[in-house]
Amino acid sequence: MIKDILLRISHGKFWDERYSKNILFKQLISFSKCVAFLYQKRFSYYLNLIYMKKQYALLLGLLVFSLGVFAQNAGPIYDVLVKGGHVIDAKNGIDGIMDIAIKQGKIFKVDKNLNAKDAKQVVDAAGLIVAPGLIDLHAHVFAGTQPDHYLSDGLSALMPDGYTFRVGVTTVVDCGGAGWKNFATFKKNVIDVSQTRVLSFLNIVGEGMRGGNYEQDLAEMNAKFAASAAKQYSDYIVGFKLAHFNGEDWTPTDRVVEAGNLAGMPVIIDFGGSKPNLPIKDLFFKHLRPGDIYTHTYAALGGAREEIVDEKNNLKPFVLEAQKRGIIFDVGYGGASFNYSQAIPALKAGLYPNTISTDLHTGSMNTSMKDQLSVMSKFLNMGMSLVEVIKASTWKPAQVINRPLLGNLSVGAEGDIAIFNIRKGNFGFYDKTGFKLKGTEKLECEVTIKGGKVLFDLNGLANPIYVK
Repeated sequence: MIKDILLRISHGKFWDERYSKNILFKQLISFSKCVAFLYQKRFSYYLNLIYMKKQYALLLGLLVFSLGVFAQNAGPIYDVLVKGGHVIDAKNGIDGIMDIAIKQGKIFKVDKNLNAKDAKQVVDAAGLIVAPGLIDLHAHVFAGTQPDHYLSDGLSALMPDGYTFRVGVTTVVDCGGAGWKNFATFKKNVIDVSQTRVLSFLNIVGEGMRGGNYEQDLAEMNAKFAASAAKQYSDYIVGFKLAHFNGEDWTPTDRVVEAGNLAGMPVIIDFGGSKPNLPIKDLFFKHLRPGDIYTHTYAALGGAREEIVDEKNNLKPFVLEAQKRGIIFDVGYGGASFNYSQAIPALKAGLYPNTISTDLHTGSMNTSMKDQLSVMSKFLNMGMSLVEVIKASTWKPAQVINRPLLGNLSVGAEGDIAIFNIRKGNFGFYDKTGFKLKGTEKLECEVTIKGGKVLFDLNGLANPIYVK
């Protein structure tokens, strides 16, 4: 085409029928935009000036030819191209077949029919679901070898990388494992050495979630020290955690909220036990703020705390009012913190979880919880739509922790993508009591991309599989 244009220019046929002013103008302006992208300059302006003067027609032709040669030899535009998948992106309202290009670790372009030849690596996502990298809002990854440390540098927490990428998770939030006294150890031993993006809800207790009497000591619950640590490590700490306090006392709740106010961050509450129970209605309306999180929403803990569903299997009406007020209801499945006896009537009454999370640790990973996709599959089979389930595992948790570059596929967002299939069949999803819900759909991860790098590929869908 370029050679043909040059020949016609040299023979004075610059304005014939085939290359009329309109067509050539559009061709040149379109091409100049491509070149402007490569050079990050506004060539269209200069080309337009040259075009307007016929005496520079030959110069214009030579410029087009030389830039065309450059463009042909410029190499791939994208680092990774995910092609042909059904994209679900709650933030941007995308629910259809699209291609996603990643460059330099960031989402670069989302559009239809992007050219595979422009990418160093292409992931064939035809027939699969493509979503932003999943965010597990409630996990325990402050793993260590200290005896009597439970989930704070102890044996019950897990290093994240072996439990994240294989299920599409690219970000985990450690939920209270570290406190303001030992966060530096957590950062050094876990955050800094993990490929998974690890964030933290900092425990209001100085030594974090050590369990037992350590989590009952009011003297260790220092709002000012916790807020100071959160500000110092603001790249990693996204809020504060209170857990496991046993007693008829609102002081721990009020102190963690004080820390949240001082640092401008949300708090997440694992409501402890008391006899009589502290009323959760007071928690939602008198102590927590809009944007604060109530985890283990669907737990029945044998009377240790008030449940959201009453003895007649009716959702207590103030719970929906609390959600409308802005209280975030998180699953936090765990080893003993999810019951269908709470979840089924709650969902029927309209209480869908704002966020879906695992409460991952050694006591939950091999029980009824298993992993993030297993928990998502349960809610899918209880009636939540696929779009709702994905939103509760991507964009909504990103909003809750104020990380707008996560959980979505906007241009410039982190290049994190989860690709999975929906297996059809007969599946059993049970809870801690052994109650089993039968289902016909189950999510299975095919590919996980974090920061523009393929870190998990179940069936070798990337081409090439390894980029040299």
